[in-house]
Amino acid sequence: MSRSTPIIVPEMSILNPARLIDHTLLKPQTTLKQIEQLCEEAVEWGFAAVCVPPAFVERAVACLYGSETAVASVVGFPCGYDSTTSKVRQTEELGSLGCTEIDMVISIGLALSGEFARVEDEIAQIVLASAGAKVKVIIECCYLDRLQKIALTDAVVRAGAAYVKTSTGFGPSGAKVEDVHLLAETAQGRIGVKAAGGIKSLNDLRLMSVAGASRIGTSSGVEIMRQWVASL
Repeated sequence: MSRSTPIIVPEMSILNPARLIDHTLLKPQTTLKQIEQLCEEAVEWGFAAVCVPPAFVERAVACLYGSETAVASVVGFPCGYDSTTSKVRQTEELGSLGCTEIDMVISIGLALSGEFARVEDEIAQIVLASAGAKVKVIIECCYLDRLQKIALTDAVVRAGAAYVKTSTGFGPSGAKVEDVHLLAETAQGRIGVKAAGGIKSLNDLRLMSVAGASRIGTSSGVEIMRQWVASL
């Protein structure tokens, strides 16, 4: 999505964009105090989920106890090249700590090698290990061509995950409208699409939603909500 030429979409009937947002903080320098603030903001605004590093899952679960905000964390993040066994163990541990949503990174190198069956098998093992938690599969679109994105979205569907996700936010580029549209067009409603990476404004969120995203990963959730309130 170009920053030099902003695209403005017509006003949408987003009654409350908060329910689209995964309020995210995954920087390596993240502190416990910042996680607590993240959770307070999530409850205040009613975000769908917080997405936090594995080391902070227990505190996030405690902070959000009794709220409607889910706790998500990451597996194989951000590079995706952990072994499948390691990813399965990570998933099981996060579930035992109270995560109800898992954002996993595929083995990008295997995907680029055309080993889609192996990628699909890994996703299926993560889904099984998640014990009912929603699994969002990050395919890191910036490294893929159109046919690879289509093949991987179909693999995510067959493996039983809940969402295909555009990006980690740590790659060369984040979510792009055209990628979200392609993933949504391929998924055909069988799974959701999560857009993440570089989404910083209400207009960004609207663009991604129009393109087909049903979840938005962003560290700018509070600013987006303030923009939404100001637009009412």
